[in-house]
Amino acid sequence: MNSVSKNDINTSFGKVLKDFRVKKGYTQETMAEHLGISLKYISRIENGYSGIKTRTLINYMNILGISPNTIFKDFITNKDIEKQVKMSEKLNQLSEGKVNFVDNIIDLLNDVK
Repeated sequence: MNSVSKNDINTSFGKVLKDFRVKKGYTQETMAEHLGISLKYISRIENGYSGIKTRTLINYMNILGISPNTIFKDFITNKDIEKQVKMSEKLNQLSEGKVNFVDNIIDLLNDVK
């Protein structure tokens, strides 16, 4: 297994969090208010200069609608989990109606003996 540095993690998390924040149209100031943390800390997180507390990461994910697969995908090396991450990414691109359709198909497949 390849070793992942703290800097690699900070940089990857920061990029994902910033990308999602921008897509949502939120400013760093807005995120700081929602999260109850300083604007300086938001900037340090998004630029990869600072690690992020677990609780803050979870709050970020809930506010911006980020799945754990999206946050951790750059660090997954297990082939089975990589497949699951790719499936999750494909599902994220579908409309809600299509996701419901896929969910129903999975339920049917699970019921087949």
